[in-house]
Amino acid sequence: MILSHKVNPFFVPVVDHVKATFNNVICSGASSLIIHKDSIVLEQYMGEQSGEEEARTVQADTQFHVASVRKSYIGFAVSYAIFYGYINNIDDLVVSYLPELDKNSWKDTTIRHLLTHTHGLKQEGNKVIREFSPGSNWSYKQIGIEALTQIIKRTTEKSVAEIIHESVFTPLGFNESNWYSNKHNKLVDVMLRYEGDEDWKTSESTEGDKMNMYVSTRELAYWGYLHLRKGMINGRQIVPREIIDLATSLQSPSTLHKDLPQNGFLWFVKELPSKKTEIGHQVPKGSYQILGFTNVTLLVIPEEDIVAVRMFNSFGSPEGYDYLSDVRSFGDTVMKCVKNESKVSL
Repeated sequence: MILSHKVNPFFVPVVDHVKATFNNVICSGASSLIIHKDSIVLEQYMGEQSGEEEARTVQADTQFHVASVRKSYIGFAVSYAIFYGYINNIDDLVVSYLPELDKNSWKDTTIRHLLTHTHGLKQEGNKVIREFSPGSNWSYKQIGIEALTQIIKRTTEKSVAEIIHESVFTPLGFNESNWYSNKHNKLVDVMLRYEGDEDWKTSESTEGDKMNMYVSTRELAYWGYLHLRKGMINGRQIVPREIIDLATSLQSPSTLHKDLPQNGFLWFVKELPSKKTEIGHQVPKGSYQILGFTNVTLLVIPEEDIVAVRMFNSFGSPEGYDYLSDVRSFGDTVMKCVKNESKVSL
């Protein structure tokens, strides 16, 4: 995929915002990229790929660890499985696809609950603990993601990675997005909050089911652009529009309190008013966003024809850093730039 470059000075404040975050978190490198009306209007790289001396500088082919941004690819794979009839309905019970699970613990839990973080389960050692009844609250727990990847593999007989490569990466010629079992010189080092941070985990699996995905800034923006264009790239329908629509529309159960975060297929979506949304207040309805614990953010704003990406190699939030406020203000900064541009063009 190749898009034209039309540098737009109205988006410089986004660079300033990324630089400010860069200075407030523990990282060595960062980047930002914005696609607006089919052109790359901002592309900025800063710092190095690690904290070591003579480290490689961050550049266009640098691949950042995207952490939970990988879940947008898992969401796509679930939507793929539904579109092609491998999964009947997201309101099907999880145990109907994974009958080996403890039926008491997983009672009344559906695929919809997994996709929207409303399943209410958590893993403690070898035990599955229920924190709240399905659909009654919201909690970001890994156990739901693991169940989804198992359902995908069992129903389609393909891994998440296989589905994504066949449907997207290969047709679009992506070669800077993948799940890696071994490091190479274009992959960033993740900067931990402290030595031996036990929250940091990676894997040797390359099936797309674990937290070892690295993506370049440009290809993450292109991934967002594929969604913005509903699967249509250069006049060719790369993936069925229905797959994109299903993944990025509101899917949270109606029983969920309106102030809690809202999700599509793992994407955060801006649909109903919500006090706990992770999307900026100035960002319009119909937008959707995916976030990573490395402070990576991919924001799609269909109403303004924009995809905005920011990348960092910082793991987690240092003391005193308000992640939620910062990521909201990133989206709001993008919107201010658009509005300022619109005022001048009138």
